[in-house]
Amino acid sequence: MSDSSSMLTHKFIDRVALKSMFNLYLFFFYFSGVTHVLLQLTDATVFIGLRQAIYMSLIWIIPVLIFPERTRIITATIGIVLWISSLLSLAYFCVYHQEISQSVLYIIFESNVAESSEYISQYFKWWMPIIYITHTLMAYILWRRIQPVQLKMGTRFTASLLIIAFVFLVPFIKDRCINHLPWDGVLDNLQRRMEPAEPWQLIMGYFQYQRQLGNMEALLDKNRSLPPLQDFHDDFANQPGTLVLVIGESSTRMHWGLYGYPRNTTPNLDKLKNKLHIFTHVVSPRASTIEALEQVLTFADRDHPDAVMTQPSLMNMMKQAGYKTFWITNQQTITKRNTMLAYFSQLADVQHYTNNSRYQNSREYDSNVFAPFDQALADPAQRKFIVVHLLGTHMKYEYRYPPEFDFFQDQSGLPSWLDQEQIDIVNTYDNAVRYNDFVLATLIKKLDAQQQRSMLTFLSDHGEEVYDTPPHDFLGRNEGKPTLPMFAIPMFIWTSPLWQQNSHIDFSSTLDRVYSSAYFEHTWSDLAGLNYLGFDASKSLVNKQFTQRPTWIGDPSFRKGMRQISQ
Repeated sequence: MSDSSSMLTHKFIDRVALKSMFNLYLFFFYFSGVTHVLLQLTDATVFIGLRQAIYMSLIWIIPVLIFPERTRIITATIGIVLWISSLLSLAYFCVYHQEISQSVLYIIFESNVAESSEYISQYFKWWMPIIYITHTLMAYILWRRIQPVQLKMGTRFTASLLIIAFVFLVPFIKDRCINHLPWDGVLDNLQRRMEPAEPWQLIMGYFQYQRQLGNMEALLDKNRSLPPLQDFHDDFANQPGTLVLVIGESSTRMHWGLYGYPRNTTPNLDKLKNKLHIFTHVVSPRASTIEALEQVLTFADRDHPDAVMTQPSLMNMMKQAGYKTFWITNQQTITKRNTMLAYFSQLADVQHYTNNSRYQNSREYDSNVFAPFDQALADPAQRKFIVVHLLGTHMKYEYRYPPEFDFFQDQSGLPSWLDQEQIDIVNTYDNAVRYNDFVLATLIKKLDAQQQRSMLTFLSDHGEEVYDTPPHDFLGRNEGKPTLPMFAIPMFIWTSPLWQQNSHIDFSSTLDRVYSSAYFEHTWSDLAGLNYLGFDASKSLVNKQFTQRPTWIGDPSFRKGMRQISQ
């Protein structure tokens, strides 16, 4: 055979081998990719999941490269496993238009057969089997196209090593050798990279569920061992009542029309203004959700950082007062980072987790909380304490509101220092605030319609810098370089006519007090009419004995790094 003929044959073989590898990869990627592509087409979440699925699907090529003579049986075996796992992901997308996540798996693992059957019957639609059959047929068609990859043994092993290096070794070097992460951090990053691909989300999800369950049980066991509050007295003992605490997210009062922001970001609350007690100088002690709520929902503060686990929480206190407790959240909860949120929620008698997305940057609207809120209000318990934790104005802001709330679209009402990119971002933030306003007003109207002795208190966990502070180039939060918008939070209280009839609180002199939400548990005690050994009236925003304290911000475990925020 001539040299030219040999070269043509070699090129043909390479082309055939490349085509075989492409068909092989397409088959494996299909099971993870179909749902991720649908998520991107519907703009339901960020690109990270699809990117990781693209990478991780490569690893299934390796066993076929090493054992080409067993291509059919290897691909069929792996394909069946991926197919079973992908059906769960596709089913979840069909119902929720979201990606299945660890939170979903937590709920699945916690459910019994009866609950699972009820779930299936509630969400089953006639067209779903058609989608699953089509999904299965497409997988079969792709499998039929697979042919052994005809490469020399050395080339096959080299290709396998390159895949391993690309998928695992390079990220490992970056995490361990360049970023100097501890081994736990390296393994956590590896897990996060693998989770979006089938079937790792089920496998990793189960192990994470077991670890999360262990962590949470340890916290709950410690909480159960805490003694109740001593010398406990309830001014409204045995009286019916519904008390609601709504916790916002990343909401700075400096972008609320209710606080004088030039844009009409709070039209619904503005209409209710005469029925609201609006506090003008409240700040958060921390610039992140969990760290802030550890102080808001417990007796922990700058001087008592360990009180998170050594003293009863707000939930414990309300249960001791005889309230049935509910926790409704549209925040991601069942993740390693959010163990404390899961812990707080599990202290309640009833939990509703409405946001099961893998990534916080996914479309989950706070209207999710309406249905469980209605259920809580309809509960026959005479005394109810309901916590509603919103996703609020968390980044990405454009994911926080539906299209009909895309109200701000130009520079109207904005300062001249903003460039076009900043204008677009501020518009999305203000639209998120406006949608948050709709959600809060709706919750108030639902509570008001009960015509009971009721109260609703709202405050945000922390604020957000949205190019408000010179040199107007920062977005988000940074405790190392704090600005007022990062900590200046909105807080208001709504009370029903029946609540007002026997309340001892005069709000008129309290609204302009400078206050840190680190002491919120004392304020809530006053509002609920609770007194006990350890209650400090001087730390209650609504008490006549209130004493203004420095508004410290920062990590209380590192007191030298803490500072005061001026208003």
